[in-house]
Amino acid sequence: MAKLIFSFLLMIIFTSVIQDVYAGGEGSLRSDQCAGACDVRCSATMYKKACLTYCNICCAKCLCVPSGTYGHKEECPCYNDWKTKRGTPKCP
Repeated sequence: MAKLIFSFLLMIIFTSVIQDVYAGGEGSLRSDQCAGACDVRCSATMYKKACLTYCNICCAKCLCVPSGTYGHKEECPCYNDWKTKRGTPKCP
C-alpha cells in the first residue's frame, strides 16, 4: 500500500514538473529559442514571412510564444495584449 501511495505521489510531482516545463507562459523562453518557437507558430500560415517577422518581434519582447499554430494566446498575456495603433493584435 505504501508503494502505491509513493508511486502516486511521484507521478503527481512528475506531471506537475512536466507541465511547468512545457506550459510556456510569460518569460518562459530565452531569446535564442524564439526562432524555433516562431517556426512552429507560423508553420500553417500562407503569410509565413510576415508571421515570422512579427512573431520574432513579439517573442523578443515577451519571451513567450503561445503553443500551436493558432489561438492559445491566453498562455502569454504580453503577447496577447500587445496591440497596433488601430487596436488589432500585433502578434500572430
